[in-house]
Amino acid sequence: MTMSCTKRLPLLLVALCCLGVRAQDNLTAFFQPQAAVNYNVSQTYGHNFSLAYRSFFIDEGVVEYQSRQLDLAHFSKFKIKGSQSIAFGVQYRFRDIFDDGANELRFMQQFNTTSRPMIIRFGHRLRAEQRITRARTIHRFRYRFALDFPLQGEKLDLGEAYFVGGFENLLSITQSRSSQYDTRLSGQIGWQLDKGFKFQMGIEYRLEDYTSSLPQNVVFLLSSAQLSL
Repeated sequence: MTMSCTKRLPLLLVALCCLGVRAQDNLTAFFQPQAAVNYNVSQTYGHNFSLAYRSFFIDEGVVEYQSRQLDLAHFSKFKIKGSQSIAFGVQYRFRDIFDDGANELRFMQQFNTTSRPMIIRFGHRLRAEQRITRARTIHRFRYRFALDFPLQGEKLDLGEAYFVGGFENLLSITQSRSSQYDTRLSGQIGWQLDKGFKFQMGIEYRLEDYTSSLPQNVVFLLSSAQLSL
């Protein structure tokens, strides 16, 4: 792939997000900043801790600002072969401190593999989740395809920008309810600000429960700070 093509990919993905939103009438939008810390215990084992805050700025087409939830998560990652890894995670979602929503305990298991044939790195991720609330347990299965590449030159240097894009499909299953299918499309621009510090910002579009008679359109404005120790 030529550099001119790779430079157009961020704009194309963002345009697709916007077209998907404008084609629908019902819309919910969130701000979601996140902070994460990565710590490698050894060459084959590491930890990831993250804290994410979510708030409405459009709720079913009405512009308003309202806090939604706070997510605290931890992953243990094991490198198993080359660019392949498995990880096990736990997350707790705080909802009742903001509204009448239910808190959620989530367990996660995932397999990840990456490859870099040229300057673009490709990634495939399979993840299973058990989302536990007082009312029910939801089993969710996810597949994500992602890519990232530097926007200047063939490798990422300090102070330079890079692009991260992703496409993900999700299936949620629970008793007494129909299965739910979701799709997510995202694009973010990041900067390597220091050897172990990155900052990213971008947009994600979610089409939720798209096989139902009333699918939900959700947009996220994302930002994240990532520190690697």
